[in-house]
Amino acid sequence: MTLFKDFPVPPLPPQPKATRYVPPPWAAAPAYELPSVVHIGQFLHRSPTMVVAVKSADVYSTGCSFNLSWLIRRGVQTDEDWADLPHLFFQLGMGIRRGKRLATGLLFGVQFPDGAKASTGNQGPHGLMETGGQQPEPPTLVLNNSGGSGADDEFAGSGLLWLWPLPPAEGLRLLVQWLDFGLEETSLVLDGGRLRDAAAGARQFWPEAGLA
Repeated sequence: MTLFKDFPVPPLPPQPKATRYVPPPWAAAPAYELPSVVHIGQFLHRSPTMVVAVKSADVYSTGCSFNLSWLIRRGVQTDEDWADLPHLFFQLGMGIRRGKRLATGLLFGVQFPDGAKASTGNQGPHGLMETGGQQPEPPTLVLNNSGGSGADDEFAGSGLLWLWPLPPAEGLRLLVQWLDFGLEETSLVLDGGRLRDAAAGARQFWPEAGLA
């Protein structure tokens, strides 16, 4: 019963160390950083049938991740009309319809006091992950959808909106538009100085490793 003990077990071949992918700062928040959380609690839009709200901001050393939610409740739509809406609601960032030069889906934008601006409407299929290694002109804005739900009387969704870089102290204007649901461009002004101050409280998981 000891036959197999007579055969040595061959050593495992050396395994090359995998290279960890680190998204560029304009595409995503730092992976190993604990952000400061700033409560915002404001409506980008509020009507009898639709709400788009900014709950809070996770502030990192390189930018801000806004925690968003949106909800549409049924109004006067017939059963047939309501049944046509889910594909519009859950497409979200598909802002440019094929064959049309018209932004109709859920779009977010930002504008700095100096006129610099960005929109989620110009993202490719992989957001801003693929830029050929070239840093885009700031600012950039990336919407990462966190999911949603639907029922007979409402649709609800949420997402994280990554803004790079940190806004200027003078402030920033955050905008939303969703023409598929009748929402024309509307906006609110946020306190950029408050966000910049909060960035000082962001902490790296392992500072000695220099990980961003």
